[in-house]
Amino acid sequence: MTERERDARGKPLNGRPRDGLGRPLARGSSGTPRVPDDVRLPPGTALAEAQRFLDENMPFHAHEVLEGTWKSCPPDERPLWQGLAQLAVGLTHLMRGNRIGAASLLRQGHDRLVGFEVDPPHNIDVGGLLGWSEGLLDDLETGTLPVSPGIPMLRVTDPRRGVLAPDSSSS
Repeated sequence: MTERERDARGKPLNGRPRDGLGRPLARGSSGTPRVPDDVRLPPGTALAEAQRFLDENMPFHAHEVLEGTWKSCPPDERPLWQGLAQLAVGLTHLMRGNRIGAASLLRQGHDRLVGFEVDPPHNIDVGGLLGWSEGLLDDLETGTLPVSPGIPMLRVTDPRRGVLAPDSSSS
């Protein structure tokens, strides 16, 4: 049996390749590039990178990016970033066909975002994300998987220009 990969502190790592939904593949397989375990991006960059992954149907990777920001953000924003990461991993479970896991994580993510609707930081579209997750949760309560969960938009867009609204915070 091969010894497990470990970081400098001896913490076990999972170095196996993964597919686009984050499922481990057999060693030696070619998988999708991984998000580094220690990724810590500033909010604007994290949101853009996570949105890129969501747009490419790779919500597990979006979750990894958002989780890194959650672990390094100011304490008052932690529930927000944790909620965003949970929505992304809930979508991952949904795309994997795991209705129960999806419902649990979508509910947890949704509930962490509640309260951030008024003046959300970094132009995060908290209201839109709450509506998106509520729609999925309603569908999941029927006991079925939604046909198309849609792609959540993390940031408020300006409908007149179809681009991100200006963000006064740091990227």
